Amino acid sequence: MQLHQLKPNTTRKDAKRIGRGGKRGKTSGKGGKGQTARAGGRPRPEMRDIIKRIPKLRGHGKNRARTVNNERVLPEVVNLKVLEAAFVAGDTVSPQTLMAKGIITTKKGKMPKVKILGTRELTKKITLSGSIFSESVKAKIEKTGGSVL
Repeated sequence: MQLHQLKPNTTRKDAKRIGRGGKRGKTSGKGGKGQTARAGGRPRPEMRDIIKRIPKLRGHGKNRARTVNNERVLPEVVNLKVLEAAFVAGDTVSPQTLMAKGIITTKKGKMPKVKILGTRELTKKITLSGSIFSESVKAKIEKTGGSVL
């Protein structure tokens, strides 16, 4: 490997330029006056640690949307176009067969719920079992002569 072949794993993220006119106005998201309003002016690290210890919104962590209902298990989404490519006519589509073909993977060591969505058309006669599916999927499978269990 040569130096010119190295590429970064992540893209560069430039700092957002604020306070150049536009819709932010007045403090431009910089807060009030004093030390926090000055460029480069930040509280000393030991003060920052003291401030961070003061509880504000208790019990939700950093991202409330992720922590309030984090036991909810979202299903793995599989589109009909994937089934069209991966299965032949007469096959049975279930979470086990999807996993065997490498279309889905386990979540936390368990078999995930699978939801089949009706993107694109289906030309093969397949049998669908053990999955959640949309109404359009049911109509498209039954139109080709397949069945939904």
